[in-house]
Amino acid sequence: MAREVNWAYEAAADIEALAEYIARDSAFYASAFVQEIRDASRSLNELPGRGRIVPELGNPNIRELFVRGYRLIYGIEESRIVNIRPYPWQKRFEKVMGERKEKDLTVNFVYLPKVKCHTV
Repeated sequence: MAREVNWAYEAAADIEALAEYIARDSAFYASAFVQEIRDASRSLNELPGRGRIVPELGNPNIRELFVRGYRLIYGIEESRIVNIRPYPWQKRFEKVMGERKEKDLTVNFVYLPKVKCHTV
């Protein structure tokens, strides 16, 4: 079953900032990086389980794909993929999201009607 893919609004700013940083050295590689992220996220509508379970959380509905040095972390819901955002792969998810309990991270990430998203 195909799912709608929704990005967190903040993700656009994150990706733009990453592309600007890469473009300092190469506009070509910056464009290629953005395209890789788009391609990876688009594949999730048909293959939502292709990413690995985020090891810090252990929840099968919160997964990640790797694109170069970034983790695209996303949640799987019945009819959509939500809150895709890039995070540096070296950082543990708890460090990126702040020092919270694992249970809090799972709850805050999975129940995302409160999070502003837009469809890709």
